Amino acid sequence: MTDRTGVIFGNRIDAKTVKAAEKSRAKYLKKYGDDSGADYKLGFKTIDALGDMNVSNIVFSDGNEPFPEKPLIVGNIRMGFGHYRISIAMASCARALGYDPLWLDLASFDATGSKMIREQNDMYSLASRISQKSRLFNKIVWEPLNSEGFKKITYNAKDQKNSELLVPIFKNIPKDIPYIATHVWPAQGAIHAGMTNVVNAIPDNWPMALHLAEGSIHTVQTPFAYLGYKTLGGFAKTPLSPMPESDIKEVGCYVDHELLVNLEEDNKKRADRARGAGPVRILMNVGGAGAGGDMFRAMITHLLPYVDRGDVALFLNTGDHTAVFDSMASLIGKRDDLHIFKDDFDGLKARVETIRGGDAHGVTLVCDGDIFRAVYATNLLMPVCDLLVTKPSELAYYPIPKLYMKHIGGHEVYGAIHGREFGDSTDEYPTKKGVCGALDTLLHDREIIPHLCGRINELKSQGYYDGAYRCVRLAAGEKE
Repeated sequence: MTDRTGVIFGNRIDAKTVKAAEKSRAKYLKKYGDDSGADYKLGFKTIDALGDMNVSNIVFSDGNEPFPEKPLIVGNIRMGFGHYRISIAMASCARALGYDPLWLDLASFDATGSKMIREQNDMYSLASRISQKSRLFNKIVWEPLNSEGFKKITYNAKDQKNSELLVPIFKNIPKDIPYIATHVWPAQGAIHAGMTNVVNAIPDNWPMALHLAEGSIHTVQTPFAYLGYKTLGGFAKTPLSPMPESDIKEVGCYVDHELLVNLEEDNKKRADRARGAGPVRILMNVGGAGAGGDMFRAMITHLLPYVDRGDVALFLNTGDHTAVFDSMASLIGKRDDLHIFKDDFDGLKARVETIRGGDAHGVTLVCDGDIFRAVYATNLLMPVCDLLVTKPSELAYYPIPKLYMKHIGGHEVYGAIHGREFGDSTDEYPTKKGVCGALDTLLHDREIIPHLCGRINELKSQGYYDGAYRCVRLAAGEKE
Protein backbone atom coordinates (compact mmCIF):
# COMPACT_ATOMS: atom_id res chain seq x y z
CA MET A 1 0.00 0.00 0.00
CA THR A 2 1.49 3.35 -1.07
CA ASP A 3 1.63 5.98 1.65
CA ARG A 4 -0.44 8.96 0.52
CA THR A 5 -0.40 10.83 3.83
CA GLY A 6 3.13 12.22 3.95
CA VAL A 7 3.23 13.53 0.36
CA ILE A 8 0.20 14.70 -1.64
CA PHE A 9 0.76 15.57 -5.31
CA GLY A 10 4.42 16.17 -4.58
CA ASN A 11 3.68 18.43 -1.63
CA ARG A 12 5.26 17.24 1.61
CA ILE A 13 3.05 17.22 4.69
CA ASP A 14 4.58 18.31 8.01
CA ALA A 15 5.50 15.68 10.59
CA LYS A 16 3.00 16.94 13.16
CA THR A 17 0.07 16.47 10.75
CA VAL A 18 1.28 13.00 9.73
CA LYS A 19 1.57 11.95 13.37
CA ALA A 20 -1.97 13.20 14.07
CA ALA A 21 -3.25 11.24 11.06
CA GLU A 22 -1.58 8.05 12.27
CA LYS A 23 -3.07 8.62 15.72
CA SER A 24 -6.54 8.98 14.20
CA ARG A 25 -6.20 5.69 12.32
CA ALA A 26 -4.96 3.94 15.45
CA LYS A 27 -7.94 5.28 17.40
CA TYR A 28 -10.41 3.65 15.02
CA LEU A 29 -8.47 0.39 15.02
CA LYS A 30 -8.58 0.29 18.79
CA LYS A 31 -12.28 1.16 18.88
CA TYR A 32 -13.55 -1.12 16.08
CA GLY A 33 -10.88 -3.80 15.72
CA ASP A 34 -8.28 -4.70 13.11
CA ASP A 35 -9.94 -6.54 10.19
CA SER A 36 -6.97 -6.29 7.81
CA GLY A 37 -6.82 -10.08 7.65
CA ALA A 38 -10.53 -10.51 6.94
CA ASP A 39 -11.72 -12.20 3.75
CA TYR A 40 -15.07 -10.55 3.07
CA LYS A 41 -16.95 -12.59 0.44
CA LEU A 42 -19.11 -10.55 -1.91
CA GLY A 43 -22.53 -11.11 -3.45
CA PHE A 44 -25.12 -9.00 -5.24
CA LYS A 45 -28.66 -7.90 -4.46
CA THR A 46 -30.87 -6.05 -6.95
CA ILE A 47 -31.97 -2.55 -5.92
CA ASP A 48 -35.65 -2.77 -6.86
CA ALA A 49 -36.34 0.96 -6.47
CA LEU A 50 -33.98 1.79 -9.35
CA GLY A 51 -36.07 -0.26 -11.76
CA ASP A 52 -34.88 -0.31 -15.35
CA MET A 53 -31.32 0.60 -14.37
CA ASN A 54 -30.90 -2.95 -13.03
CA VAL A 55 -28.44 -1.81 -10.37
CA SER A 56 -27.04 -4.49 -8.06
CA ASN A 57 -25.94 -3.71 -4.52
CA ILE A 58 -22.64 -5.30 -3.48
CA VAL A 59 -23.18 -7.05 -0.13
CA PHE A 60 -21.25 -9.37 2.14
CA SER A 61 -22.08 -13.01 1.38
CA ASP A 62 -21.23 -16.57 2.41
CA GLY A 63 -19.29 -17.01 -0.83
CA ASN A 64 -18.03 -14.93 -3.72
CA GLU A 65 -20.53 -14.56 -6.56
CA PRO A 66 -19.27 -13.91 -10.12
CA PHE A 67 -19.20 -10.32 -11.31
CA PRO A 68 -21.34 -9.45 -14.35
CA GLU A 69 -19.87 -9.40 -17.85
CA LYS A 70 -19.46 -5.63 -18.13
CA PRO A 71 -19.34 -4.24 -14.59
CA LEU A 72 -18.92 -0.66 -13.42
CA ILE A 73 -18.82 0.02 -9.69
CA VAL A 74 -20.23 3.21 -8.15
CA GLY A 75 -18.50 3.62 -4.79
CA ASN A 76 -20.36 5.82 -2.35
CA ILE A 77 -21.55 6.50 1.17
CA ARG A 78 -24.79 7.89 2.44
CA MET A 79 -24.09 11.41 3.73
CA GLY A 80 -27.36 13.24 3.40
CA PHE A 81 -28.94 12.55 0.01
CA GLY A 82 -26.33 14.20 -2.20
CA HIS A 83 -23.79 11.44 -2.70
CA TYR A 84 -26.53 8.86 -3.25
CA ARG A 85 -28.19 11.15 -5.78
CA ILE A 86 -24.95 11.59 -7.75
CA SER A 87 -24.37 7.83 -7.52
CA ILE A 88 -27.76 7.17 -9.08
CA ALA A 89 -26.84 9.54 -11.93
CA MET A 90 -23.63 7.58 -12.54
CA ALA A 91 -25.49 4.25 -12.46
CA SER A 92 -28.13 5.60 -14.85
CA CYS A 93 -25.56 6.75 -17.40
CA ALA A 94 -23.53 3.56 -16.98
CA ARG A 95 -26.59 1.50 -17.87
CA ALA A 96 -27.36 3.79 -20.83
CA LEU A 97 -23.82 3.24 -22.13
CA GLY A 98 -24.10 -0.54 -21.87
CA TYR A 99 -22.46 -1.27 -18.51
CA ASP A 100 -23.76 -3.28 -15.56
CA PRO A 101 -23.83 -0.80 -12.64
CA LEU A 102 -22.89 -2.12 -9.20
CA TRP A 103 -23.55 -0.16 -6.01
CA LEU A 104 -20.87 -0.17 -3.29
CA ASP A 105 -21.89 1.74 -0.15
CA LEU A 106 -18.80 1.53 2.00
CA ALA A 107 -20.70 2.70 5.08
CA SER A 108 -23.15 -0.20 4.90
CA PHE A 109 -20.92 -3.10 5.95
CA ASP A 110 -20.00 -4.68 9.26
CA ALA A 111 -16.35 -3.76 8.81
CA THR A 112 -13.89 -1.50 10.62
CA GLY A 113 -13.71 1.07 7.84
CA SER A 114 -17.49 1.18 7.55
CA LYS A 115 -17.87 1.86 11.25
CA MET A 116 -15.31 4.64 10.96
CA ILE A 117 -17.36 6.24 8.17
CA ARG A 118 -20.62 5.95 10.09
CA GLU A 119 -19.10 7.59 13.16
CA GLN A 120 -17.78 10.53 11.14
CA ASN A 121 -21.04 10.85 9.21
CA ASP A 122 -23.04 10.93 12.44
CA MET A 123 -20.86 13.75 13.73
CA TYR A 124 -21.22 15.67 10.45
CA SER A 125 -25.02 15.30 10.44
CA LEU A 126 -25.26 16.40 14.07
CA ALA A 127 -23.12 19.46 13.43
CA SER A 128 -25.19 20.30 10.35
CA ARG A 129 -28.39 20.22 12.39
CA ILE A 130 -26.86 22.30 15.18
CA SER A 131 -25.75 24.88 12.63
CA GLN A 132 -29.40 25.41 11.66
CA LYS A 133 -30.39 26.09 15.26
CA SER A 134 -27.41 28.09 16.52
CA ARG A 135 -26.28 31.15 14.58
CA LEU A 136 -23.20 31.41 16.79
CA PHE A 137 -22.12 27.80 16.12
CA ASN A 138 -22.80 28.31 12.42
CA LYS A 139 -20.75 31.50 12.26
CA ILE A 140 -17.82 30.44 14.42
CA VAL A 141 -17.56 26.72 13.63
CA TRP A 142 -19.65 25.33 10.77
CA GLU A 143 -19.29 27.92 8.02
CA PRO A 144 -15.49 28.32 8.47
CA LEU A 145 -14.99 24.53 8.64
CA ASN A 146 -16.95 23.89 5.43
CA SER A 147 -15.33 26.69 3.47
CA GLU A 148 -11.78 26.95 4.83
CA GLY A 149 -11.10 24.05 7.22
CA PHE A 150 -11.82 21.34 4.65
CA LYS A 151 -9.83 23.33 2.08
CA LYS A 152 -6.44 22.81 3.78
CA ILE A 153 -4.20 20.15 2.27
CA THR A 154 -3.35 18.97 5.77
CA TYR A 155 -6.98 17.89 6.20
CA ASN A 156 -6.55 15.47 3.32
CA ALA A 157 -3.63 13.78 5.07
CA LYS A 158 -5.84 12.62 7.94
CA ASP A 159 -8.54 11.29 5.60
CA GLN A 160 -5.95 9.45 3.53
CA LYS A 161 -4.68 7.63 6.59
CA ASN A 162 -8.17 6.78 7.89
CA SER A 163 -9.28 5.51 4.48
CA GLU A 164 -6.61 2.79 4.63
CA LEU A 165 -9.07 1.04 6.93
CA LEU A 166 -11.40 0.48 3.94
CA VAL A 167 -8.98 -1.79 2.08
CA PRO A 168 -10.30 -5.16 3.37
CA ILE A 169 -13.72 -4.52 1.77
CA PHE A 170 -12.04 -4.49 -1.66
CA LYS A 171 -10.15 -7.79 -1.28
CA ASN A 172 -12.43 -9.79 -3.58
CA ILE A 173 -13.10 -7.05 -6.14
CA PRO A 174 -11.09 -7.39 -9.39
CA LYS A 175 -8.67 -4.48 -9.45
CA ASP A 176 -9.29 -3.45 -13.06
CA ILE A 177 -13.08 -2.96 -12.84
CA PRO A 178 -14.13 0.59 -13.85
CA TYR A 179 -14.91 2.44 -10.62
CA ILE A 180 -16.55 5.82 -9.97
CA ALA A 181 -16.52 7.25 -6.45
CA THR A 182 -19.04 9.93 -5.50
CA HIS A 183 -17.38 10.70 -2.19
CA VAL A 184 -13.67 10.99 -1.52
CA TRP A 185 -13.46 8.13 1.01
CA PRO A 186 -14.61 5.49 -1.51
CA ALA A 187 -12.07 6.95 -3.95
CA GLN A 188 -9.23 6.87 -1.43
CA GLY A 189 -10.17 3.39 -0.23
CA ALA A 190 -10.18 2.04 -3.79
CA ILE A 191 -6.77 3.54 -4.53
CA HIS A 192 -5.27 2.14 -1.32
CA ALA A 193 -6.72 -1.26 -2.29
CA GLY A 194 -4.97 -1.16 -5.67
CA MET A 195 -7.93 -0.40 -7.96
CA THR A 196 -6.55 0.86 -11.26
CA ASN A 197 -9.46 2.63 -13.02
CA VAL A 198 -10.79 5.03 -10.39
CA VAL A 199 -12.71 8.22 -11.11
CA ASN A 200 -13.20 10.55 -8.15
CA ALA A 201 -16.36 12.53 -8.98
CA ILE A 202 -16.05 15.71 -6.92
CA PRO A 203 -19.52 16.98 -5.95
CA ASP A 204 -18.95 20.62 -4.99
CA ASN A 205 -17.98 23.79 -6.81
CA TRP A 206 -15.78 25.09 -3.98
CA PRO A 207 -12.30 23.50 -4.25
CA MET A 208 -11.24 21.72 -1.04
CA ALA A 209 -8.38 19.35 -0.25
CA LEU A 210 -11.02 17.21 1.46
CA HIS A 211 -11.88 15.85 -2.00
CA LEU A 212 -8.38 14.83 -3.10
CA ALA A 213 -7.68 11.15 -3.81
CA GLU A 214 -4.28 11.01 -5.48
CA GLY A 215 -4.09 8.10 -7.90
CA SER A 216 -7.59 8.67 -9.24
CA ILE A 217 -8.89 10.85 -12.06
CA HIS A 218 -10.56 13.79 -10.37
CA THR A 219 -13.62 15.06 -12.24
CA VAL A 220 -15.27 18.42 -11.62
CA GLN A 221 -18.44 19.97 -12.98
CA THR A 222 -17.33 23.58 -13.57
CA PRO A 223 -14.45 25.73 -14.90
CA PHE A 224 -14.13 27.38 -11.47
CA ALA A 225 -13.61 24.02 -9.76
CA TYR A 226 -11.16 22.87 -12.44
CA LEU A 227 -8.81 25.80 -11.92
CA GLY A 228 -9.08 25.60 -8.14
CA TYR A 229 -8.16 21.91 -8.05
CA LYS A 230 -5.60 22.14 -10.83
CA THR A 231 -3.59 24.79 -8.97
CA LEU A 232 -4.49 23.66 -5.42
CA GLY A 233 -5.01 27.37 -4.90
CA GLY A 234 -5.48 28.37 -1.26
CA PHE A 235 -4.93 24.83 0.03
CA ALA A 236 -1.91 26.03 2.04
CA LYS A 237 -0.35 29.32 3.14
CA THR A 238 2.36 28.97 0.52
CA PRO A 239 1.93 27.95 -3.15
CA LEU A 240 1.74 24.22 -3.82
CA SER A 241 2.81 22.06 -6.72
CA PRO A 242 -0.24 21.73 -9.01
CA MET A 243 -2.12 18.57 -9.94
CA PRO A 244 -0.95 16.90 -13.17
CA GLU A 245 -3.32 17.45 -16.10
CA SER A 246 -3.91 13.70 -16.35
CA ASP A 247 -5.39 13.73 -12.83
CA ILE A 248 -8.05 16.45 -13.28
CA LYS A 249 -10.85 16.68 -15.86
CA GLU A 250 -13.71 19.15 -16.23
CA VAL A 251 -16.63 17.00 -17.43
CA GLY A 252 -19.84 18.99 -16.85
CA CYS A 253 -22.77 18.34 -14.54
CA TYR A 254 -23.60 14.90 -13.16
CA VAL A 255 -27.14 14.23 -14.41
CA ASP A 256 -29.16 11.03 -14.89
CA HIS A 257 -29.72 9.71 -18.42
CA GLU A 258 -33.52 9.63 -18.03
CA LEU A 259 -33.60 13.32 -17.02
CA LEU A 260 -31.88 14.29 -20.27
CA VAL A 261 -33.53 12.20 -22.99
CA ASN A 262 -36.79 14.20 -23.07
CA LEU A 263 -35.49 17.46 -21.59
CA GLU A 264 -36.49 19.76 -24.45
CA GLU A 265 -40.07 18.47 -24.39
CA ASP A 266 -40.18 18.81 -20.60
CA ASN A 267 -39.00 22.40 -20.93
CA LYS A 268 -41.65 23.19 -23.54
CA LYS A 269 -44.36 22.00 -21.15
CA ARG A 270 -42.82 24.03 -18.34
CA ALA A 271 -42.83 27.17 -20.44
CA ASP A 272 -46.42 26.55 -21.56
CA ARG A 273 -47.64 26.09 -17.99
CA ALA A 274 -45.79 29.19 -16.81
CA ARG A 275 -47.49 31.19 -19.56
CA GLY A 276 -50.93 30.08 -18.49
CA ALA A 277 -51.61 26.51 -19.61
CA GLY A 278 -51.90 25.27 -16.02
CA PRO A 279 -50.74 25.79 -12.44
CA VAL A 280 -47.01 26.26 -11.98
CA ARG A 281 -45.68 23.06 -10.45
CA ILE A 282 -43.27 23.74 -7.61
CA LEU A 283 -41.14 20.91 -6.19
CA MET A 284 -39.49 21.20 -2.78
CA ASN A 285 -36.89 18.67 -1.72
CA VAL A 286 -35.83 18.17 1.90
CA GLY A 287 -32.20 17.05 2.04
CA GLY A 288 -30.84 13.96 3.74
CA ALA A 289 -29.84 15.83 6.89
CA GLY A 290 -33.42 17.08 7.27
CA ALA A 291 -32.25 20.68 7.58
CA GLY A 292 -34.04 23.85 6.51
CA GLY A 293 -37.38 22.84 8.01
CA ASP A 294 -38.33 26.32 9.21
CA MET A 295 -37.77 27.82 5.78
CA PHE A 296 -39.79 25.06 4.10
CA ARG A 297 -42.67 25.67 6.50
CA ALA A 298 -42.57 29.39 5.74
CA MET A 299 -42.66 28.77 1.98
CA ILE A 300 -45.49 26.24 2.21
CA THR A 301 -47.59 28.62 4.29
CA HIS A 302 -46.88 31.36 1.77
CA LEU A 303 -47.80 29.19 -1.22
CA LEU A 304 -51.01 27.58 0.03
CA PRO A 305 -53.13 30.60 -1.04
CA TYR A 306 -51.65 30.25 -4.54
CA VAL A 307 -52.64 26.57 -4.46
CA ASP A 308 -56.17 27.49 -3.37
CA ARG A 309 -56.47 29.89 -6.34
CA GLY A 310 -55.24 27.25 -8.79
CA ASP A 311 -52.04 29.14 -9.61
CA VAL A 312 -49.67 26.58 -8.07
CA ALA A 313 -49.49 22.81 -7.68
CA LEU A 314 -47.13 22.03 -4.81
CA PHE A 315 -44.98 18.89 -4.55
CA LEU A 316 -43.00 18.14 -1.41
CA ASN A 317 -40.57 15.24 -0.99
CA THR A 318 -39.60 14.79 2.67
CA GLY A 319 -37.29 11.90 1.84
CA ASP A 320 -37.13 9.28 4.55
CA HIS A 321 -37.72 11.78 7.36
CA THR A 322 -40.95 10.66 9.00
CA ALA A 323 -40.85 13.47 11.57
CA VAL A 324 -40.54 16.06 8.80
CA PHE A 325 -43.38 14.39 6.89
CA ASP A 326 -45.61 14.51 9.99
CA SER A 327 -44.74 18.16 10.57
CA MET A 328 -45.52 19.13 6.96
CA ALA A 329 -48.76 17.12 6.95
CA SER A 330 -49.87 18.91 10.11
CA LEU A 331 -49.01 22.28 8.58
CA ILE A 332 -50.88 21.56 5.34
CA GLY A 333 -53.92 20.16 7.15
CA LYS A 334 -56.84 18.29 5.66
CA ARG A 335 -57.55 19.17 2.05
CA ASP A 336 -59.62 17.60 -0.68
CA ASP A 337 -56.72 18.17 -3.10
CA LEU A 338 -54.02 16.60 -0.87
CA HIS A 339 -52.26 13.59 -2.42
CA ILE A 340 -50.16 11.59 0.07
CA PHE A 341 -47.65 8.93 -0.94
CA LYS A 342 -46.10 7.47 2.19
CA ASP A 343 -44.15 4.30 1.45
CA ASP A 344 -46.17 4.11 -1.78
CA PHE A 345 -43.59 4.28 -4.56
CA ASP A 346 -45.84 2.58 -7.11
CA GLY A 347 -48.60 5.05 -6.33
CA LEU A 348 -46.20 7.94 -6.82
CA LYS A 349 -45.06 6.56 -10.17
CA ALA A 350 -48.69 6.25 -11.27
CA ARG A 351 -49.34 9.84 -10.15
CA VAL A 352 -46.37 11.07 -12.17
CA GLU A 353 -47.61 9.32 -15.30
CA THR A 354 -51.10 10.77 -14.80
CA ILE A 355 -49.88 14.36 -14.61
CA ARG A 356 -47.17 14.01 -17.27
CA GLY A 357 -49.70 14.65 -19.99
CA GLY A 358 -52.53 15.97 -17.83
CA ASP A 359 -53.34 18.47 -15.13
CA ALA A 360 -51.92 18.72 -11.61
CA HIS A 361 -53.58 20.56 -8.76
CA GLY A 362 -53.32 20.75 -5.00
CA VAL A 363 -50.53 19.44 -2.79
CA THR A 364 -48.57 16.20 -3.21
CA LEU A 365 -46.68 15.00 -0.12
CA VAL A 366 -44.10 12.20 -0.38
CA CYS A 367 -42.17 10.19 2.20
CA ASP A 368 -40.53 6.79 1.93
CA GLY A 369 -38.57 4.76 4.45
CA ASP A 370 -36.46 3.16 1.73
CA ILE A 371 -33.46 5.41 1.04
CA PHE A 372 -33.37 4.61 -2.68
CA ARG A 373 -37.06 5.37 -3.17
CA ALA A 374 -36.73 8.48 -1.00
CA VAL A 375 -33.94 9.88 -3.16
CA TYR A 376 -35.37 8.76 -6.50
CA ALA A 377 -38.79 10.28 -5.78
CA THR A 378 -37.28 13.66 -6.62
CA ASN A 379 -35.96 12.24 -9.91
CA LEU A 380 -39.45 11.01 -10.78
CA LEU A 381 -40.97 14.40 -10.02
CA MET A 382 -38.40 16.69 -11.65
CA PRO A 383 -39.42 16.08 -15.28
CA VAL A 384 -43.09 16.90 -14.54
CA CYS A 385 -42.40 19.96 -12.36
CA ASP A 386 -41.55 23.50 -13.38
CA LEU A 387 -39.47 24.90 -10.53
CA LEU A 388 -37.25 23.15 -7.99
CA VAL A 389 -36.76 24.85 -4.63
CA THR A 390 -33.57 23.54 -3.06
CA LYS A 391 -30.47 24.48 -1.18
CA PRO A 392 -27.52 24.90 -3.58
CA SER A 393 -26.00 21.47 -3.02
CA GLU A 394 -25.91 18.57 -5.49
CA LEU A 395 -29.25 19.57 -7.04
CA ALA A 396 -27.73 22.93 -8.02
CA TYR A 397 -26.46 21.25 -11.20
CA TYR A 398 -29.67 19.56 -12.39
CA PRO A 399 -31.53 20.62 -15.59
CA ILE A 400 -34.63 22.22 -14.13
CA PRO A 401 -35.29 25.88 -13.26
CA LYS A 402 -34.14 26.30 -9.66
CA LEU A 403 -34.81 28.69 -6.81
CA TYR A 404 -32.10 28.52 -4.16
CA MET A 405 -32.92 28.74 -0.49
CA LYS A 406 -30.24 29.21 2.15
CA HIS A 407 -27.12 27.05 1.86
CA ILE A 408 -26.03 24.67 4.62
CA GLY A 409 -22.25 24.78 4.88
CA GLY A 410 -20.11 27.46 3.24
CA HIS A 411 -19.02 25.21 0.37
CA GLU A 412 -22.57 25.23 -1.04
CA VAL A 413 -22.45 28.98 -1.68
CA TYR A 414 -20.46 28.40 -4.83
CA GLY A 415 -23.06 26.07 -6.28
CA ALA A 416 -25.53 28.95 -6.17
CA ILE A 417 -23.03 31.37 -7.68
CA HIS A 418 -22.37 28.99 -10.55
CA GLY A 419 -26.05 28.34 -11.25
CA ARG A 420 -26.81 32.05 -11.30
CA GLU A 421 -23.92 32.86 -13.62
CA PHE A 422 -24.64 30.00 -16.03
CA GLY A 423 -28.27 31.07 -16.10
CA ASP A 424 -30.40 28.07 -15.14
CA SER A 425 -31.32 29.26 -11.64
CA THR A 426 -31.97 32.22 -9.36
CA ASP A 427 -29.84 33.84 -6.69
CA GLU A 428 -29.57 32.26 -3.25
CA TYR A 429 -32.16 33.63 -0.80
CA PRO A 430 -30.99 33.13 2.79
CA THR A 431 -34.10 34.45 4.60
CA LYS A 432 -37.73 33.42 4.74
CA LYS A 433 -38.82 36.86 3.57
CA GLY A 434 -36.38 36.81 0.68
CA VAL A 435 -37.26 33.35 -0.61
CA CYS A 436 -41.02 33.99 -0.34
CA GLY A 437 -40.56 37.26 -2.20
CA ALA A 438 -38.65 35.44 -4.92
CA LEU A 439 -41.51 32.96 -5.26
CA ASP A 440 -43.92 35.88 -5.69
CA THR A 441 -41.73 37.33 -8.43
CA LEU A 442 -41.54 34.03 -10.33
CA LEU A 443 -45.31 33.54 -10.07
CA HIS A 444 -46.20 37.09 -11.09
CA ASP A 445 -43.71 37.43 -13.96
CA ARG A 446 -44.47 34.36 -16.04
CA GLU A 447 -41.59 34.87 -18.49
CA ILE A 448 -38.80 34.06 -16.03
CA ILE A 449 -39.33 30.29 -15.94
CA PRO A 450 -39.55 30.07 -19.77
CA HIS A 451 -36.32 32.06 -19.96
CA LEU A 452 -34.58 29.63 -17.59
CA CYS A 453 -35.93 26.71 -19.67
CA GLY A 454 -34.47 28.20 -22.82
CA ARG A 455 -31.12 28.58 -21.15
CA ILE A 456 -31.23 24.94 -19.99
CA ASN A 457 -31.84 23.85 -23.58
CA GLU A 458 -28.82 25.87 -24.68
CA LEU A 459 -26.64 24.33 -21.97
CA LYS A 460 -27.76 20.83 -22.90
CA SER A 461 -26.81 21.42 -26.54
CA GLN A 462 -23.32 22.35 -25.33
CA GLY A 463 -22.93 19.12 -23.36
CA TYR A 464 -23.09 20.99 -20.06
CA TYR A 465 -25.14 18.23 -18.37
CA ASP A 466 -23.16 15.27 -19.77
CA GLY A 467 -20.77 14.90 -16.83
CA ALA A 468 -22.00 11.48 -15.68
CA TYR A 469 -21.63 10.00 -19.17
CA ARG A 470 -18.07 11.33 -19.30
CA CYS A 471 -17.24 9.90 -15.87
CA VAL A 472 -18.35 6.47 -17.07
CA ARG A 473 -16.21 6.74 -20.20
CA LEU A 474 -13.20 7.88 -18.19
CA ALA A 475 -13.52 5.00 -15.73
CA ALA A 476 -13.92 2.53 -18.59
CA GLY A 477 -11.01 3.95 -20.54
CA GLU A 478 -13.22 4.96 -23.47
CA LYS A 479 -12.40 7.88 -25.71
CA GLU A 480 -14.88 10.75 -26.11
